[in-house]
Amino acid sequence: MTVNTTSTKLAIVAEVSPEYLAEEQLQGYNKRDIDAFLKPYAKNVKVYNFPNQLNYEGVEKMRENYASFFKNTPDLHCKILKRIVFKDKVIDHELVTVNGKTFKAVAIYTIKNGKITSVTFM
Repeated sequence: MTVNTTSTKLAIVAEVSPEYLAEEQLQGYNKRDIDAFLKPYAKNVKVYNFPNQLNYEGVEKMRENYASFFKNTPDLHCKILKRIVFKDKVIDHELVTVNGKTFKAVAIYTIKNGKITSVTFM
C-alpha cells in the first residue's frame, strides 16, 4: 500500500492468489470459453504428464489443443472433489465428464508472478 506525495491518492497492490487463478481457469473450462480459460496462464506455460514429462509449452499451443476440444465437447465439465492450496501450488482432485464418460484426474498448478506457469496432470 502506498500514498502519493500529496496524500490525495492511495494505491493498494496485491498479487492474485493461486486459488483464485485455479478457479478462474476452471470456470473458463466449464464454460468452454477459450479466452477465459487461458487468461490466468503465463505465455510460456508448460504442461506436463506426471511426474515430469513435458507435453507442450506455450499458451498458444494450449489454445490450439483446447479450442476445438471446447467446441466439440458440449457436455464437458469438471467438478473439484478436493482442492489443496500450499504456497505457490494448487492441487485439484477432479471429476471430469467428456463425451458421456466420467473419470477422475489430478491437476497440479504452479503459480508465479500472478500467472499459472505450469500444470501437471495425473
